[in-house]
Amino acid sequence: MTAPLAYITGASSGLGQAMALRYHRAGYRLALVARRGAEVEAWARAQGIAPEHCSVLAADVRDIDAITAAGRACIAASGLPDVVIANAGISLGIDTAIFEDLEVMRRTYETNNIGMAATFQPFIAPMRDRGTGRLVGIASVAGIRGLPGHGAYCASKAAVISYLESLRGELRASGVRVVTVLPGYIATPLTAQNRYSMPFLMQPEDFADRAFDTITAGTSYRVIPWQMGVVARLMRALPNGLFDRLLVGRARKHRAGE
Repeated sequence: MTAPLAYITGASSGLGQAMALRYHRAGYRLALVARRGAEVEAWARAQGIAPEHCSVLAADVRDIDAITAAGRACIAASGLPDVVIANAGISLGIDTAIFEDLEVMRRTYETNNIGMAATFQPFIAPMRDRGTGRLVGIASVAGIRGLPGHGAYCASKAAVISYLESLRGELRASGVRVVTVLPGYIATPLTAQNRYSMPFLMQPEDFADRAFDTITAGTSYRVIPWQMGVVARLMRALPNGLFDRLLVGRARKHRAGE
């Protein structure tokens, strides 16, 4: 119980596992949350992480009761985390002209937005009382400007950025740091099916190293890699007409089932 504790959602693959391994190597105990708890337990064993250093909680972030209960269970069993990383997220294309895709949009918001707030909820008051802690939200550069066929994901990540900014202001004087991390293109299952170019594509392990440093420093907002941050700022500054012309012919994000 003397080692620091990192609580990470979406730990069954991709960025979640990469960050879990990075925190383990830094000497942290882990509390990992995923819908597929058995898979996470098998992965932890394969990595040689001892059971006493890693607890696994099975919960779906879309289920508010389940994910908040997982947070309370973590506190009861392992203590109050030093770092909470709300990483769970989904990325699917939509076509608003197709009725069924409205349900995809709902699911995206429930996962990426409500799920993030519900992940943080059990920890905010006790962290504020303690006077320390890190609440980390994984956003995306896709939240900076809208992309064709990607309306649900882009909108959800834009909401993540604004939500975390609001939360940062609320907790500013408490000693609890709110960190917004915006990944660019990372080689994970979320990007494997993308039908367009992905500049500055990173491996999850490289992302995890940079994210760890960002979170440890308590930096409020960072795009990883920095090159995507430059691109994002330039894209944000473009007039709408020029931005729209640049996207002509760009492949749409694949829809669910494609």
